[in-house]
Amino acid sequence: MIRYFLPVFVGALALAVWELSVKFGNIPPFVLPAPQAIFAALLDNFDTLIGALWVTLYITLLAFFWAVISGVTLAVIFTRARMIEMAFYPYVVTLQVTPVVAIAPLILIWVGFDNVNRALVLIAWIVAFFPMLTNTVQGLRATEASLHELMTLSRARWWQRLIYLELPAAFPAMLTGAKISGGLALIGAVVAEFVAGSGASTGLAWRIIEAGNRLEIATMFAALLLLSMLGIFIFYTLSLIEWLVLRRWHESFQSKST
Repeated sequence: MIRYFLPVFVGALALAVWELSVKFGNIPPFVLPAPQAIFAALLDNFDTLIGALWVTLYITLLAFFWAVISGVTLAVIFTRARMIEMAFYPYVVTLQVTPVVAIAPLILIWVGFDNVNRALVLIAWIVAFFPMLTNTVQGLRATEASLHELMTLSRARWWQRLIYLELPAAFPAMLTGAKISGGLALIGAVVAEFVAGSGASTGLAWRIIEAGNRLEIATMFAALLLLSMLGIFIFYTLSLIEWLVLRRWHESFQSKST
């Protein structure tokens, strides 16, 4: 019980301190609006902000979906063909370490401003792809050697090893990578919307830019609040999926329940 009470208590205390500091500290609302003003701005612009939230969520989920599909597929190929991994892995690392803000304008130009949503998904995918790939590769290679020997004695084919041994053993690492990629997909979507600029995107990031240009700071904080809530929702949804998948057989979850 205290596990859930403490975060709520700390959050309520922080909001109270924030409200009183703004009220009695005479802080201008264009510098730091009070929580009450932020919630009022959220209600006043609810339809607009919720519509923007759905746009950002759509881009995030689509990028996350392709990050999972491409990450798992490429991880399987890398673990099956060492030569392919040695040939392509340096380029995958290069793609990951290159700041996405630097290449986002090029992606927008190459994809075309007529297909802005595709460009946004591609940019968010670049950010979310690498953790899914690396965690899946590590999980596939972490299978116990004795189990591989057992599959060899059973004369199992490569696809039987993959389906019945390696993928189930890699589930914990894959789900950990999915939790990381989910948050990074949201970050990538926000960065992509910022780079897309005026009128090209209608997501929450653009609403933040628009409110900032109008000095509607309370509306900016309201959009930031929705972004934070969306990130929390994605993380705990993926954590719930991880718990549902692993709770019956993985030792880490069994030890928590005892």
